[in-house]
Amino acid sequence: MTSVLVDLGAVPVDALATVGVAPTQGGAEPPPGEGPEFGKASPVALVVILALGLATLLLIVSMTRHLKKVPASFDPPADEPEAPAGPAGKPGG
Repeated sequence: MTSVLVDLGAVPVDALATVGVAPTQGGAEPPPGEGPEFGKASPVALVVILALGLATLLLIVSMTRHLKKVPASFDPPADEPEAPAGPAGKPGG
């Protein structure tokens, strides 16, 4: 498999600059349904954002409460001896 190398230095600068030029509307009427109020945020958006923020805050508080109940270590305490395993790995046997 061979790869083809392209020399980008051979492309004139004018050709690269014209790629990014976009035409303007020049004061024409906006398309139907897109008047001066199109795209503006509504009060409903504010309510949704505030509700999401409140839900996030409640989840953080709930998780903090749950994490406080988790023991520091799940290892058995060192002062209690473990019960010897009986037959078939059952304790006390």
